[in-house]
Amino acid sequence: MKKHNFSAGPCILPQEVFTKSAEAILDFNGSGLSLLEISHRSKDFVAVMDEARAIVKRLMNLGDDYEVLYLGGGASLQFAMVPFNLMKSENGKAAYLDTGTWAAGAIKEAKKFGTVDILGSSQESNYSFIPKEYTADSSYDYFHCTSNNTIYGTQMKEFPKVDTLMVCDMSSDIFSRVVDYSQFDLIYAGAQKNMGPAGVTLVVVKKSILGQTGRDIPSILDYAQHISKESMYNTPPVFPVYATLLTLQHLENNGGIAAAEARNTAKAALLYGEIDRNPLFETFCVPEDRSVMNISFKLLDESKKEAFESAWKAAGISGLNGHRSLGGYRASMYNALPLESVEVLVNVMKSL
Repeated sequence: MKKHNFSAGPCILPQEVFTKSAEAILDFNGSGLSLLEISHRSKDFVAVMDEARAIVKRLMNLGDDYEVLYLGGGASLQFAMVPFNLMKSENGKAAYLDTGTWAAGAIKEAKKFGTVDILGSSQESNYSFIPKEYTADSSYDYFHCTSNNTIYGTQMKEFPKVDTLMVCDMSSDIFSRVVDYSQFDLIYAGAQKNMGPAGVTLVVVKKSILGQTGRDIPSILDYAQHISKESMYNTPPVFPVYATLLTLQHLENNGGIAAAEARNTAKAALLYGEIDRNPLFETFCVPEDRSVMNISFKLLDESKKEAFESAWKAAGISGLNGHRSLGGYRASMYNALPLESVEVLVNVMKSL
C-alpha cells in the first residue's frame, strides 16, 4: 500500500532523493567507495559542498554579501549561536517574537547572553495567533522571529520592517514560498523539516554583520570561523549535506520556489476547505495566521475518534498525530508531499 507521510519531521522527501542517496551510499560517483566513507576533503565531496552552498543563494536570489553554511547541532544550537555572534558583550539587548515552543526555546537561550525584550507573545492564548503590532528600533542588537510554528499550525504571512538586524528561524517553511530573503540578515533552518534529512542545519548570513559584538567567541560557535573554512571547520555531516543538495536540485528542476508555493497553496486550500466545511473538525489557530506547511486540527466529537484513526491508518496515512503538547492531529504538508495524499486524507474526513 502506498504510504502518505504527513510527519512533521524528519519529513517526507522526493523519491528521487532516496534513490540517488542510496546509490551514493553504495558507490559514490563511480569511485567504488561509499559516500559514508570518503574523506570530506576529497575532490568529490568538496564539489558537493560548493554546489550545496551555491544553490541556496540561487534559490534565494542572494549575492556575494551573504554566506551559506552547513552546520551540525540542529536549529537548537542556533538559539545560542545567534546571540553569541550578534548580541554585544556589554549592554547587549535583543528583541524576540514569542510564537511557539521553538521561539520560546530561542528566547530562553538568548537570555543567557544579555537582555531580551519580548515584543509580542501569544502564549496566553496557547499560541493560536501571530502577534502583529510591535516595533523593533535601533536600540536592539537584532530582532528574532520564527516564520512557521510546526506545533500550533501558525505562520507569519508577512515580516515586519525593523530598524535593526533581522534574524529568522525558518526551519519548517524554508523554500516553501516566495520570500524576499534579502530582508533578513541571518536565516537558519534545520534541514529535516523541508529540505533534507536530520543532521545538518542551514545558516545564511550577511557577512558584514559579524565581528561587531566584542565577544570572545569559541571557534566552533563563531560564524566567521565556519565561513573562513567554507563549512569545513570541523568534519561536516557529509550524508545530510549531500541529501539536502539533491533535494534542492529537485526543487530547482521542478519550477523552483514559485512552483512549490503554488503546489503547497493548493494542498492547504484543499485540507482547510474540508476542515471549515466539516462540523466535526476545527483548527487550533485563527484563520488569518494558518500555516500552509503544518495544519493542526482537532476532532470535535470524541465518539468518532476510534473510527477516524482506524480509517486514516487503513488508508495508508502516517504521521498524523498531533504534537504531544497540543494533541489532536497535524498534517505536515512539506514540498515533497503530493496533492494525492491530501486528497486521501480529505476523503477519510468526509467519510465520517
